[in-house]
Amino acid sequence: MAMPESLSPYVIAQSQFDSAAELMGLEPSMREVLRVPQRELTVNFPVQLDNGVVKVFSGHRVQHNITRGPAKGGIRYHPNVNLDEVRALAMWMSWKTALMGIPFGGAKGGVECVPENMSLAELERMTRRFATEVALLVGPFSDVPAPDVGTNAQVMAWFMDTLSMHAGFSIPAVITGKPLSVGGSEGRAEATGRGVRSVTLQALAGLGVAPADATVAVQGFGNVGSVSATLLAESGCRVVALSDVSGGVRNPAGFDMDEVAAWVREHRTLKGLPGAQPISNEELLTSEVTVVVPAALENQVRAEVAREARCRLIVEGANGPTTPEADAILAERGVGLVPDILANAGGVLVSYFEWVQDLHSFFWEEADINARLESLMKRAYVEVDEVAGRGGWSMRQAAYTIAVDKVAQATLVRGIYP
Repeated sequence: MAMPESLSPYVIAQSQFDSAAELMGLEPSMREVLRVPQRELTVNFPVQLDNGVVKVFSGHRVQHNITRGPAKGGIRYHPNVNLDEVRALAMWMSWKTALMGIPFGGAKGGVECVPENMSLAELERMTRRFATEVALLVGPFSDVPAPDVGTNAQVMAWFMDTLSMHAGFSIPAVITGKPLSVGGSEGRAEATGRGVRSVTLQALAGLGVAPADATVAVQGFGNVGSVSATLLAESGCRVVALSDVSGGVRNPAGFDMDEVAAWVREHRTLKGLPGAQPISNEELLTSEVTVVVPAALENQVRAEVAREARCRLIVEGANGPTTPEADAILAERGVGLVPDILANAGGVLVSYFEWVQDLHSFFWEEADINARLESLMKRAYVEVDEVAGRGGWSMRQAAYTIAVDKVAQATLVRGIYP
């Protein structure tokens, strides 16, 4: 009887690292250092709700590695936030920033909550208290958070304001993904989706498929999924399936993304979208399309999905959407995959641009930002593709070996202090 696959994000992240370390022949002492986070902070803090009741929330901030620069990683508000998830996300950020060649380490944070059930005032009080609790780790030269699942530019503004009030002066570089009015960057909101579009088009070219001949299914209609779908449609692809927490919708003729966006703005869900057939998330992931973009949460493409997959290519818009067992099945079946640390790196790239702009108080035009993003995404894709071809490896194996090697080299040259 087959053993059930592990769905622990941290176990999966460590398994992916172990596989890369084995391929590279990484020495045991370096494996021991890089396999675990450097710092972990768990906080339990009280927040007064609108009805006067005091509720204690639990949150985490994990720094996996800061050898190459300040820690960088988002803050997630979600009911499933736990320490193992945050550890995994922090590790993936270390590899992502290294792969993209930007001077950051990896971190992640989160609060266990249901943000949709909280008022704006409750979210603000919780954010400010969480910012205060993790202030001993966070700073423009030590750890720079950003938005993630369940958070947005407004949450980042509250976070920045809280730490600025502690200091007595504004510190815009302490966090990225902020509104433009307080030091945010042009192009940040669309950055992750823009990166997904970039690598998808490059992968399609490698398959010899023109955008006009490609059909796309996107799981998750948050910031990443909605922007990815819209930009791929603008590039000529036919987006035929979409999903959110309410389930999925399908239209073989292709969606008009302006009409979809208008419906979601009014109804806050894809459910009931006119002219669309309802489908489940599982049906979406196994759709007969050219490209599937999982842009929701971890562990969506599991073994049973991989066995039924009918796409030619998976582009990981989310972090950790594919389990190791599913990875192996997809490779055996010849389904291509662009891994998360490459596919969704557009967000951290423009976060880096925002950080640089804040530090220098000099801001760039959106066209410049998009051009820099496109250039770095293309460079990284070509590097990963070439390494994969030389080694006979998957894109994930290639991306990991490049990233882990960069972090290992920085760790080696810096040495152990004292």
